[in-house]
Amino acid sequence: MTKRAEQVDRTRRRIVEATVALHGTLGPSATTVTAIAERAGVTRATVYRHFPDDAALYRACSTHWLAQQATPDTSSWARIGDPLQRLRGGLSDLYRFYRAGEPMLTRIQRDQAFLPAGLQRQRQTRDTALRNLLLAAFASPRRDRRALTAIVGHAIAYETWRSLCLDHGLTDAEAVEVMVSAASPWAGEQRQRASDDPCRA
Repeated sequence: MTKRAEQVDRTRRRIVEATVALHGTLGPSATTVTAIAERAGVTRATVYRHFPDDAALYRACSTHWLAQQATPDTSSWARIGDPLQRLRGGLSDLYRFYRAGEPMLTRIQRDQAFLPAGLQRQRQTRDTALRNLLLAAFASPRRDRRALTAIVGHAIAYETWRSLCLDHGLTDAEAVEVMVSAASPWAGEQRQRASDDPCRA
C-alpha cells in the first residue's frame, strides 16, 4: 500500500510539473491535456483520474509554482508605519517577485480568460488585500481617497510593473519611485496634519 501511494504521488507530481512547465512556456490557453500527458509520460486517462477538471489541475499547478518562488513577505510590510515607506517597501518586494516570475506571470495574465473563475476571483481577492494593506498606513485624507486607492491599486498590478519596466525600460527601483511619487501628496497632507496637531507636539 505504501509503495502504491508513493507511485500515485509521483505520478501526480509529474502531471503537475508538466503543467507548470507548459503554462510557463505556452500559457494555459495553448496547454492541452494531451500535451500534459505526453510531457508527464502518462495517458490522458491518468491525467483525468488525478485531476477531473481544469480547476483542480490549475489549483495544483498554482500551488506548486508558488511554493518554488520567494513570495512577497506581506507581514514585513505591515510593520512599517510610515505610509510612503510601507508603499516603497511593499512595491519593492512585489516588483522583485514579478521580475523573478515574469515568464509564468506574463502568460497567466495573457490567458486570464481561460482560467477557472475561482482562480480569477482568488487573484482579485489577493490584489485587494495587498492594496488595502498598503493603504492602511495612510490616514483618512481631506482630499478624495478614491484617487489614492486607484493609485495604490494601479501600482500593485502586474500589468503596471510590466509596462513600466519591460515596455518602457525602467528598473524596478525607478518604477517603485514613480508610484511612490504619485501617492506622496496624500502622505504630505497626513504629515502636515500631524504637525498642526498640538497634541502631537
